[in-house]
Amino acid sequence: MQLMAAHWVYLVGVVVIIATMIARKNIVVPAVVATFATALVFSHSVIRGLSAVFNASLVAATALFNIFLIIALVTAMLHSLQAIGADRKMVAPFRGVMRNGHLAFWTLVVVTYFISLFFWPTPAVPLIGAVLIPVAIRAGLRPMAVGLVVAIAGQGMALSSDYVIRVAPGLSAKAAGVDANLVADRAMVLSLVVGAVALAVAYLMEFRAMRRPDPALLAEWELTADGSGQRARDLAVTERERELVGAGDRSAGGGEVPSLRGGPPTSGHGVALREEYDEEPHDGTDDTNGYRGNPLVPTFFAIFVPVAYLALIVYMVVATFSDSVPDLRGGDAAALVGGIAALVVFLAALAGDGKAFLESSATHVVNGLVFAFKAMGVVLPIAGFFFIGNGDFSGQILGTADPAKGPALLYDLVTAAENHIPHSGFVAAFGILIIGMIAGLEGSGFSGLPLTGALAGSLGPAAGISAGTLAAVGQMGNIWSGGGTLVAWSSLIAVAGFARVPVIALARRCFIPVVSGLVAGTVFAVVFFG
Repeated sequence: MQLMAAHWVYLVGVVVIIATMIARKNIVVPAVVATFATALVFSHSVIRGLSAVFNASLVAATALFNIFLIIALVTAMLHSLQAIGADRKMVAPFRGVMRNGHLAFWTLVVVTYFISLFFWPTPAVPLIGAVLIPVAIRAGLRPMAVGLVVAIAGQGMALSSDYVIRVAPGLSAKAAGVDANLVADRAMVLSLVVGAVALAVAYLMEFRAMRRPDPALLAEWELTADGSGQRARDLAVTERERELVGAGDRSAGGGEVPSLRGGPPTSGHGVALREEYDEEPHDGTDDTNGYRGNPLVPTFFAIFVPVAYLALIVYMVVATFSDSVPDLRGGDAAALVGGIAALVVFLAALAGDGKAFLESSATHVVNGLVFAFKAMGVVLPIAGFFFIGNGDFSGQILGTADPAKGPALLYDLVTAAENHIPHSGFVAAFGILIIGMIAGLEGSGFSGLPLTGALAGSLGPAAGISAGTLAAVGQMGNIWSGGGTLVAWSSLIAVAGFARVPVIALARRCFIPVVSGLVAGTVFAVVFFG
């Protein structure tokens, strides 16, 4: 077909967005401007162009709201479990297993992976940092090794598949125009391949550096400072923060002063409050976060929640490879995750708050929704622009006569360039991987998924490889890069803070294991999935 001016404007928008990602800048403004320009040139109407800016985010929000709701309910569930101390109870038994550096390494892998798989790495890092990291240090694991393990197992392996909550596969699949279950299943396998290689390389790198268990190691770590004599998480404290702490000192009650750097809140005297950001060595005497009700309640939920989700995962795996149970179709898996989360919220609130559970349950859900939109709201205008390249959504955004049949701008561009694209699965897969890693430079982990998904849907037929496979490969590159393993300005900052190591040094330490894993995973995808 003949390309129109709108195709070229859309292509320029894609190039500008990629360039903005490489420059490590936020891509919301370029995405909105590109949406307006594409719609303006397509419709020759300023009114349509302005409407498209709104319609793009609206269409994206409509298509992705199930993802927002899942995030909200899972976050609400975690808050309800934290209120009764069940979150700490989940990981407390593993402290007794970490008897030396080698056991500590693999115990951290297992615990970080499963906690991050169920709750995402963001809330998992403070929990692991408070309960397990001090024990791992005392067992002989170096602080840099601790950060390496937590980043690879949580921010990398668990988040890149996102198999339980399914936000990432949903974004990739929507943009690629393929079944979300297909992307989720292949991303799960690829995340295990990439993670296994990365962890094996990391273990070999740290093997000779393992130390004998010694309580002195913990004391040394507690007092360890970086080159400037200050803890990693307390670096670059601004004068404004000092003024806030000083103001707290001068206040009558010495009230709580929030940290501007995302660390723990401090008292008026600059002392970190021991809540979810607890940094002190945990002695195992209180795993209940101040809960003083029936001690069996947190224990029950600490067992019930993992068992419930493990049962769901087993069901999904069996349904995938066997006809003995009905397969979960469409959004059934996500709906079950959300349903279990909502049930846990209400039951945990009832057990912890008694008659006040109606109010506390609602508070947990509202807090979850606020977190969901803070975490994912920025994705909407970005996804809206890339949805213009998908014929299933572009009509609604551009305001065509038949909203169900819009121009597939990105697919048309790829088709026009088909003769110049090598018909090789390896070239396509590694191209998508590199684009995903570049997109991850932005540091959020998910914002590039609409781009890699859209490219996967367009490049797949031309390269003779499944679009679902390419979408999963792009997801690996995007999240392993920007989700918190290779990019120092991502959530890797939190990992480095709790491990008390320089974040730049941790990112460099992650590079060889992670890139080795991504290369191996991409080759595996082409050879076995095709």
